[in-house]
Amino acid sequence: MWTDQYLTDEQEPKTVEKVLTKLKDMLTGGESILYVAVQKKPAVTLIPDSIVITDKRIFFCIPGNLGLTTNFEIFSWKDLKEVSFKEEFFGAKFTAVPLSGENITTEYIPKVQARKLYQFSNQQLDKEREMRKQAELEEKRIQNAASIPVSIQTEPAPEPPKPIETPEDEMTQKLVKLKTLFEKQLITQEEYEQKKADILSQF
Repeated sequence: MWTDQYLTDEQEPKTVEKVLTKLKDMLTGGESILYVAVQKKPAVTLIPDSIVITDKRIFFCIPGNLGLTTNFEIFSWKDLKEVSFKEEFFGAKFTAVPLSGENITTEYIPKVQARKLYQFSNQQLDKEREMRKQAELEEKRIQNAASIPVSIQTEPAPEPPKPIETPEDEMTQKLVKLKTLFEKQLITQEEYEQKKADILSQF
């Protein structure tokens, strides 16, 4: 039976099947049911309330009109502040506290199921808080990046060419040419010094 995976803690099978059949048409794409809890009052209850937890929402399913209809109170995890439960003599009270509006409580949830509801709910609330935190950090990062002025990197202007000094005479021309040959390593230091001495000896 396809509902068996939701009957791990003595949930009433017919109620689980009835509720999940209705919920199947209400789930969004990729939404998964994580846990189902069913009310168990001390007296015989033909039509118990139930709570269904998915990875996106929590459904409080409250039968009406002798079970012919079901009223749903639905909260997405981002709209919930917290959940709590209180164990009593007969079962436990499970309460969801929305960010706005009134709290919603279901009584006579078996204690084991109430603990599981609390556990699964807090896992989803923690995920939602972490996603919100990451989104806020990303938004701050984008705002900070937008506030930093983008500096335009310009290439440094090329230096103007140095004016070529016109040699005053033939001897200066020879010395300049000789130095150029040496700098380009076309002649050795020794040759440079020797030629330089020859030129200067003609002065």
